[in-house]
Amino acid sequence: MPQLMIAGKAVPPSKILCVARNYVDHAKEMGTAVPEEPIFFLKPTTSLLPGGGTILLPRESKRVEVETELAAILGAGGRDVAAGEAMRLVAGYAVFFDITARDLQTKARKDGSPWTASKGFDTFAPISEGVSANRVREPHGLSIRLRVNDAVRQDSNTGQMVFRIPQLIEAASRIMTLESGDVIATGTPAGVWPITPGDVLDADIAEVGRLRCTVAARNR
Repeated sequence: MPQLMIAGKAVPPSKILCVARNYVDHAKEMGTAVPEEPIFFLKPTTSLLPGGGTILLPRESKRVEVETELAAILGAGGRDVAAGEAMRLVAGYAVFFDITARDLQTKARKDGSPWTASKGFDTFAPISEGVSANRVREPHGLSIRLRVNDAVRQDSNTGQMVFRIPQLIEAASRIMTLESGDVIATGTPAGVWPITPGDVLDADIAEVGRLRCTVAARNR
């Protein structure tokens, strides 16, 4: 299983907790309402892919999309964590791609079924090496940008989050115990983009780093 890295130190991954529709413009582009409370879903740790790796497109999907996100990596855990205490749990930040088989997700939603499969394929959670949390002055004021084959597809700022990291940690810790090695992917701005074999994805978040991946078809 891939390891998380923060400033050159390996961190065993625990769980990947993602946030849906956490930017107003993304909710609008998906034709959905802005949530009144954080909406979470999980990805398996087997979907992690270190930066520089290759995203493998499954044969089961005809439309796979990339979403760029700021990820908070926890260095400590807790249950029922108050928002005012939440940031002490964050050990580092990384650039994260939430890769989604959109056609599978759309079908599952229409059928009223869970959409775990659309998010959980191997390589569907690329993540950069993290930087220590103390190197990021204000995680809610960072430029976030994605280029696909050198064309800018997402260009926003983490200040546009609906729910900020302390609120996300507080809400998540009411549902489940948070642990060291948890990744909280904080949602994506507008501009999600379909990817195809041969594409090069290159994202950067100010003060955090850069995530670059290639795309290929999965042969089996």
